[in-house]
Amino acid sequence: MKSKDTAWSKTARALRVLALIGAAVLLVTTGTAGATSSASPSPSPSASPKPGPPVSGNATTLRLGWLADPDNLNPFIGTTASAYTIWYMNYDTLVGLNAADLTPDPATGLATSWAPSHGGKVWTFTLRHNATWQDGVPLTARDVAFTINFIVDNQNPTWDSYVSSVTKAVAVDAYHVRLVCKAPTPSMLVNLSELPVLPQHIWSKIPAKTAFNTFANKPPIIGSGPFQCVDWKKSNYLVMKANKHYWRGPAQVDQVVFEYFTNPDTLAEEMRAGLIDGCSGLLQAQMRMLAAVPGVQTRAVHVNGYDELGFNCYTLGPSLGNPVLKDWRFRQALQWAVDKAKISRIAYGGMGEPADTVVTANYYRNPDWYWAPPASQAYSFNLAKAGQMLTAAGYPLKNGVRVDKQGNPIKLRLYARSEYPQGITSGKFLTTWFRELGLNIQLSTVDDGALEDALYNTVKGTFTPDYDMFLWGWYNDIDPGTELAYFTTSQINSWSDCAWSSPAYDRLWHQQSTEMDQAKRVQMIYKLQQMIYQQTPYIPLVYSDDTEAWNTSRWTGWVESPARVGNVVAPPYGYETFYKVRPIAGAGGVAVGRTGVLVVLGTVVVLCVAGAGWLLIRRKRLRDAPGGEE
Repeated sequence: MKSKDTAWSKTARALRVLALIGAAVLLVTTGTAGATSSASPSPSPSASPKPGPPVSGNATTLRLGWLADPDNLNPFIGTTASAYTIWYMNYDTLVGLNAADLTPDPATGLATSWAPSHGGKVWTFTLRHNATWQDGVPLTARDVAFTINFIVDNQNPTWDSYVSSVTKAVAVDAYHVRLVCKAPTPSMLVNLSELPVLPQHIWSKIPAKTAFNTFANKPPIIGSGPFQCVDWKKSNYLVMKANKHYWRGPAQVDQVVFEYFTNPDTLAEEMRAGLIDGCSGLLQAQMRMLAAVPGVQTRAVHVNGYDELGFNCYTLGPSLGNPVLKDWRFRQALQWAVDKAKISRIAYGGMGEPADTVVTANYYRNPDWYWAPPASQAYSFNLAKAGQMLTAAGYPLKNGVRVDKQGNPIKLRLYARSEYPQGITSGKFLTTWFRELGLNIQLSTVDDGALEDALYNTVKGTFTPDYDMFLWGWYNDIDPGTELAYFTTSQINSWSDCAWSSPAYDRLWHQQSTEMDQAKRVQMIYKLQQMIYQQTPYIPLVYSDDTEAWNTSRWTGWVESPARVGNVVAPPYGYETFYKVRPIAGAGGVAVGRTGVLVVLGTVVVLCVAGAGWLLIRRKRLRDAPGGEE
């Protein structure tokens, strides 16, 4: 599970006027130098980079833009989707994935075969002999056993749901590892396809408390994957260098450089100018603009994930949230005060669909794990009904003000992420609707770090969440059981950001995690969704699309995952697109690096100032409804 981070910052990365001038300058300066297209000419794949990433002039470099940095390069600490991207490029997993259909594939992971025994309580994996760590040390079954035992023995909250049934991992010999489980595990293979395998000779020297809390895992990072993270300047760039000794053979590029943008307008302008080769996190206007650029392909991807309104439900200890949110009937009443269709249409510009449960609709096939609420249970937008339910639950209106059971006016804080404009717009709608119910709503825009501090606040070492409501989003894992695990009591102060607890839910989750009869397990997964739907620790808002653009005039080999409909530039699982993409011979334009563009750009700005006497420059403000209807 990863938090969704197709985000942009509250500060502009560059002045819009300069970006527009830069695009014009690029057209002029490169158009006379032999550009092969009438569109904005593109530098060759080996073009010199802008000041920042130390890139060899002869290296074949794929340049990608993203709007959210990894929060941490340590696999035990990081949570954002961009962090997972780096881990899957840098580390192998025991079980590989087929990128086309996201099924276990012995050709792409460390294990060449596997076999369950003892009724599914024992799994034996055979490892390939030619895998090595990037420092030359051979990779063996001892590394796999160490990784899993390190998680199990120390109850690591990040990964323990992936190996929740494992009691121990045993290195039978150098190339066979055996997992002993307390119960059969239907999701064993897909869970192991998402768990990075770490080098024992490095991580065994790090105490678990340090590894799980403070260890930075600074580059160069030793893994066994097709790329190695060799340089990271946070909020600037990250460099992944191809592993020339990779057991599958080296990637088709020498390096992948991820560049950080705080502004989707600037990101799109650089994509149009050919200064980057792919990007994600675009808004509706940028998608339309780039769709018209020859040699650039765009796609709104229906991904496995959702955006939600979350509540502080903590009842097991001290909390600084409003106590009314501990009552699921209060939370449930708010379900009727949310117009999800309007949020999807305006805040998301139609790039998504209204959500109802935490398992994505119209994504899974054979089986479909999504539970569709029947008409008799489905919520709709009905403010009058929401008010009636609040009153019936003991929260009446007094002189137009909604009060709690002690007669005090109800005041709730709502946090929207400054990095995510869709969430800000959603927050404005929610504030309006909830205020119509007589609730005092204080909407605040905070950055990701401040929100995480509130979600996981401690007082004198004791978990004491300090928030009422928040807006965020998730990418789900391949198996729905992992996403549903984050609502169990054991995940409080870990993956659970709503701190909800239900013993009945916990029991059913553990039951489904060992149910090998798929038909029976499907029904349990449905029931778990029903319990969340009723008690409302979250109100899922939108199954939002990922938005991507990539260059097809200079690059080929892009991999869609899943095939034909999935991500290309920002895959939630695996590394295949980065491994197989390659430059088209002879397709590059003029090798104009971003350094040269900036020099010319600076000259143009100076001339404009001198000729006109002044030039009004200001930071680009966030739009109220980015991606909305125009």
